[in-house]
Amino acid sequence: MAVVEPDGASEPEQYPVTTLELFFDLVFVFAITQLTGVLAHDMTLRGLAEVVLMFGVLWWMYAGYAWLTNMTAPTTVGRRLLVLTGMGGFFMIALATPGGFGSGGVVWGLGYLILVLAHVVLFAQANTHILRVLPANLTAAALIIAAGTLGHGAPVYVLWTLALVVPVVQPYIVPPGGRFDIRPGHIVERHGLLVMITIGESVVAIGVGAGHQKLTAGLIATVLLGLALAAAIWWTYFSRDDTHAEHALTAADPAERANMTMSGYFYAHIPLIVGIIVLAAGVKSTVAESWDPLPYAPSFALAGGTALFLLGDAWFRRIVRIGPSRIRIAAAFACVVGVPLAHWSAAAGLAALTGVLAAAQLAEHTVRARRAEPAGV
Repeated sequence: MAVVEPDGASEPEQYPVTTLELFFDLVFVFAITQLTGVLAHDMTLRGLAEVVLMFGVLWWMYAGYAWLTNMTAPTTVGRRLLVLTGMGGFFMIALATPGGFGSGGVVWGLGYLILVLAHVVLFAQANTHILRVLPANLTAAALIIAAGTLGHGAPVYVLWTLALVVPVVQPYIVPPGGRFDIRPGHIVERHGLLVMITIGESVVAIGVGAGHQKLTAGLIATVLLGLALAAAIWWTYFSRDDTHAEHALTAADPAERANMTMSGYFYAHIPLIVGIIVLAAGVKSTVAESWDPLPYAPSFALAGGTALFLLGDAWFRRIVRIGPSRIRIAAAFACVVGVPLAHWSAAAGLAALTGVLAAAQLAEHTVRARRAEPAGV
């Protein structure tokens, strides 16, 4: 989203994330849960492509609502009703996601249309420049509805790809203009809570994977290893990075802050959150297999999802300038060890990836401690 140079206006008033925004995020994460289910059911390149396309389209509008509530707090009755209307659209999308590339495509597109319309009506109350990107968002909804009417085949994937590309590219062709004031504390808290809830999806996947299996010592050990991996993901993202990110955004001038927010919290968070989705699909299969060998597809999902999360996190850290990311990039490549180990034993794959994340955190802690030592010590 393009911005203009700051005009010297004072910093916007700060306010925390509201409970309505958290409610909205819960509905969004239900859609994420559905995407995990799609990938777990079809763990192929086609299944992954479908998940990435649906997530990309969803993420564009989620970011739009995050920017909306960052600019206009949903505190009045009218604003709350519009956000709740958007939630209804998100819920329609979530319900249609398992058939998004088939019979559910039309409902998916109609839900997206509701999401777009509620967003623009509310956003325009604070910044009418948003109307300049409305045609692209409406076009995306129309493309998805058209894909739903086709049902199956290559044209469906073409239409979905256009539905993702058109809204993302349009602001760079026709800049929306105007100034977008970013409240650093709100944007950091909002995305941090979203990542936290998304990590919770991996915890849910552990429980679903365990299902109605007999509670043996092996199953309990595997479940705890899965929880340890989710905890390591949490530790990696929230190990003071959110605080440092808020400080970095606050220190930037308004125009630079908006660009950092777009690059760091929209683009860089795509691989980060998609990584958690893919990881959750792998964890679901891993717990079901317990100590038995894991097929290669879920083994790659388990290791690849963890690596993708680390690469997205490293990219995010680089954009918001909160420290070097070489250790996390190295850890992402080290995740490859999880594939053969998970194929040998599902639990071993979980343990190995947890160990990689823990080792990366220990290495970063050691580097920070050395840098903090006084000269000559």
